[in-house]
Amino acid sequence: MQHLYPQNKTGLFSALALLVIAVAAPALAQTPEEKGFEVAARSDRSDRGFVDSKVSLKMILRNAAGQESTRELTINTLEIPDEQVGDKSMTVFDSPADIDGTALLSHARILEADDQWLYLPALKRIKRISSVNKSGPFVGSEFAFEDFTGLELNKYSYRYLREEVCGELMCDVVERTPLYEHSGYTLQIAWVDQTDFQARKIDFYDRRGDLLKTLALTDWRQYEGKYWRAHMLSMQNHQTGKNTDLVYGEFEFGTGLGERDFVKNTLKRLQ
Repeated sequence: MQHLYPQNKTGLFSALALLVIAVAAPALAQTPEEKGFEVAARSDRSDRGFVDSKVSLKMILRNAAGQESTRELTINTLEIPDEQVGDKSMTVFDSPADIDGTALLSHARILEADDQWLYLPALKRIKRISSVNKSGPFVGSEFAFEDFTGLELNKYSYRYLREEVCGELMCDVVERTPLYEHSGYTLQIAWVDQTDFQARKIDFYDRRGDLLKTLALTDWRQYEGKYWRAHMLSMQNHQTGKNTDLVYGEFEFGTGLGERDFVKNTLKRLQ
């Protein structure tokens, strides 16, 4: 009598395993959009839980001829745990004298226009930044107003492009397209390292689709064994030849900042 099943059970089980893998593989395969979001989400969520932070830094502006000017400022940040609500930040200039006390309050939103207010001490006036003007340069630098609130995960759709070497690391390269209205960028391309999951470089494309700026993030340091921060941000404008460096000092975390420190009326009390 012939056997109805192969006598080699190992062979049978191997064949069944291969069949299961072959059937399951298409279902498990990620689309470029799903993988792009996964890379971005892993990067964003690796930094969650810092609650609040304070840092002092220098802003170094260079024109196309290489002439420099320097400004000193502080940035306070309040983390909002809900990913559907953006973080809050306060940027205050301490020098030079002509802009001392100038402050930018930002309440990041996701798909709605960010709430941003600029305090000009010379005029003793708080100016709300229009939702259509967030692509403009911030105090003459190569950073736009929206660059200060553009780190929120759900502000973009994502598409995975490739992996490639970035310095001594391997990076995932992800295209992200702003979903919020009035962005000055049609898309951005980010290089996110596969070791610490932090952005190492970002290319920004203008509304015509041309490469506008490149942001390089270097001198990464880890705090409390959890939170990574770049201490040098260099923004190069390819169309004007200008560039701006942000050179950060040491970050402080859990300093006791609260919602009361990020309301509009606080701007006038900063001096």
